[in-house]
Amino acid sequence: MMKLEKSWHEKLKNEISQPYIQELKKFLEGEKKAGKTIYPPEPLVFNAFLQTPYDKVKVVIVGQDPYHGPGQAHGLSFSVLPGVAIPPSLKNIYKELETDLGIRRPSSGCLISWAKQGVLLLNATLTVNAGDPKSHHGKGWERFTDAVIDSLAGRPDPIVFLLWGKSAQEKCHKVMGTRHAVFQSAHPSPYSADRFLGCRHFSKANEFLKKVGKDPINWNVD
Repeated sequence: MMKLEKSWHEKLKNEISQPYIQELKKFLEGEKKAGKTIYPPEPLVFNAFLQTPYDKVKVVIVGQDPYHGPGQAHGLSFSVLPGVAIPPSLKNIYKELETDLGIRRPSSGCLISWAKQGVLLLNATLTVNAGDPKSHHGKGWERFTDAVIDSLAGRPDPIVFLLWGKSAQEKCHKVMGTRHAVFQSAHPSPYSADRFLGCRHFSKANEFLKKVGKDPINWNVD
């Protein structure tokens, strides 16, 4: 498995030495030996951390599973590789961007430009079997990403958490009522988009960042 980016490794070195991490590795190795295809590809499992080092994080967006279709997942929540059809939830995110900030809906679903500016696009579970959503739940990833959230909650400088849907809100319950800005809404899935659209989270995030002396995010997708 790809190694963590240096700053994240330093923050999480105690966590990654825990026995459950070895069990998680054994599980992933067993799935591969059984002929299962795992997404994202191994070099991209920790892509969110590579693109957004610990000290660069300004905004956190929490997803659930990686996409489980061919060529979609590349380690960033809600994002797909260039040239891949834009998934329904991301289409609704783009609708909200257009309403909130007047940003024309992009033709690409790749959000790497956000990640490079300090938007940590974190999934609760970092791997999945092809065509089998939630197939890696309960194997250890959730504990690992809980530690990621805890490390960010302890940051002395305020950051922004955009929590879309019940799962993200439950996962990040420790940041509620802290120095950080927490904006909550329904998930942008088509099943709940009517309660997501109109949340104005992108402009709210930027207003908060400016208030605490940080550069706002350019939410345009390159």
